[in-house]
Amino acid sequence: MKTKLALFLTVCLVLSLTSCATLFKGTTEEVNFGSNPTGAEVWVDGKLMGTTPINFRLITKKVYLIEFKYQDQTKSVYLNNHVGAGWIVLDVLGGLVPVIIDAVTGAWYSFDQSNVNVDFRAPGTFEPAVL
Repeated sequence: MKTKLALFLTVCLVLSLTSCATLFKGTTEEVNFGSNPTGAEVWVDGKLMGTTPINFRLITKKVYLIEFKYQDQTKSVYLNNHVGAGWIVLDVLGGLVPVIIDAVTGAWYSFDQSNVNVDFRAPGTFEPAVL
């Protein structure tokens, strides 16, 4: 009985340590949100998350609609993701289990950008440098 339990625990440990992206990168990334001027509301998929400047972690396997609202203006941006080819190669070299784990968890994905900024100033305006 002890041998079967030890074998089962060993198999579980090996399976949990073989998915490269899940182990080393995780399934979320921190994204920074900013605006000019600061103080714009940041809405993520229709949910108010705070005002700029702000940063928080988002699940990388999703694509998000980011809306910035400042006074009577709204600007929208999509936060897209992509699959990291390096993670796929490492998982394939590890066998079928790592491929399945990283595919299911979405750890293969990364965001296309880690900083999302919008400018609410009128086109052609500028702020003088402070010396």
